[in-house]
Amino acid sequence: MSQKTNVLKVLALVVLSVGLTTSSFAKEKVYKLKLATTWGTSASPLIDAAKNMAKYANEMSNGRLSIKVDSSNKHKSPFGVFDMVKGGQYDIAHSTSYFWKGKDINTLPFTTMPFGMTAPEQYAWFYHGGGLELMQKAYKKHGMLSFPGGNTGVQMGGWFRKEIKSVEDLKGLKMRIPGFAGEIMAKHGVLVTNIAPGELYTSLERGTIDALEWVGPSMDITMGFHKIAPYYYTGWHEPGAETQFLVNIKKMNKLPKDLQKILTLSMKLAAFDMYTQNYHMSALAWDKMTKEYPGIKIKSLPKEVMLSLKKVNDELLAKITKDNPFVKETLDSQNAYMKKAREWTKISDYLYIKDNL
Repeated sequence: MSQKTNVLKVLALVVLSVGLTTSSFAKEKVYKLKLATTWGTSASPLIDAAKNMAKYANEMSNGRLSIKVDSSNKHKSPFGVFDMVKGGQYDIAHSTSYFWKGKDINTLPFTTMPFGMTAPEQYAWFYHGGGLELMQKAYKKHGMLSFPGGNTGVQMGGWFRKEIKSVEDLKGLKMRIPGFAGEIMAKHGVLVTNIAPGELYTSLERGTIDALEWVGPSMDITMGFHKIAPYYYTGWHEPGAETQFLVNIKKMNKLPKDLQKILTLSMKLAAFDMYTQNYHMSALAWDKMTKEYPGIKIKSLPKEVMLSLKKVNDELLAKITKDNPFVKETLDSQNAYMKKAREWTKISDYLYIKDNL
C-alpha cells in the first residue's frame, strides 16, 4: 500500500470518527440573501417583521441562511421593491400587495378590501381557504412568490383636520389613502395621493394634505399625526391589512429544499409576531395618546357617507371583475369564505364583546 493510500485512509477514518460526510460539508455553505423593505428604520412593527424573519431563518438554519435587511432609508425606493425583486437586485422584499395595483390589478385583493375580511378570517382564508394558492398564481408571472407578511388588524379610517358630516365634506379633500379605498374616495371628489411614509407628517403639517390614513395607534403615535389633526375616524377601508414577503422564484429554487422550508416557516412566524406585536403596541399607544392628548375626537363616518362608500365600492368592483377574470376569481373566493366565516365571527367575537361591554 502506497504512502498516498495510507494518508487517504487515515483522513477517511478521521472524517468518519467525527461523523462528517461530504454532504455534511456541503450543508455548511452559507446562502446570502438581500431583502428590501418599503419601510423606514423607525416604522415598527412593519420593519420588525423583516428583521425577525431574517433572524429566525438564520437561527433555524444554524447560520446557513444569512439575510441582509435594507430599509427604505438605505435603498431610497420604498415603492420600487417590487421591481427590485423581480429584476433580481434584491432576493426578497417586505411590502404590501395593493401597492402594485398599477402594475397588475390582480395583486390588489391580497392586502385587504373595503368592507372585507378581518385578520383572523383572512388568515384562515390564506392558509385553509385557497387564498395562498391564488396569491402565488398572481405573482408567478412576475417571477415571484408572495407570502403573508404580518397583519395590522382593523385599521383606523384616518386623521382629519376637520369633521366629516356629509358626503359634500369629502369633495376637494386632499387625502393620503392607498389601494382600492383610494379609488372609492376619488369617486367622492377626494384628491387622493399615495405619499411615502417618511413624508406623511410634513405633508399633513404643511397642509399639502388635509387628511391621511396610516394604520392605527401602534404606528400612528410615533408619526405624531394626533398633534396636528384632532379627528380620528374608525375604519371601513382596511379591516385586515396584510403585508407581504416577496421572493424571487429563481433565488428560492437555488436554495436547498430544507432551506426553502426554513425560509417559508420564518416568514410565517414573523407574520404572526407582527400581528400580535401590532395589537400590543396599539393598546399601549391608545392609552398614552388619550392621556396626553385628551382632545382627540373619535368619530365614525355618518351613515349617509358609509352608504355612499359601499355603493361606490360595489360599482367599482362590478367594473373591475368584469374586466379582470382573475380578480373576480379571487374576490369570489374571499366573499364565499367570508360568508361562512363571518357567521362564526359574529357569534364568537362580536357577541362576546357586545354582551360584556
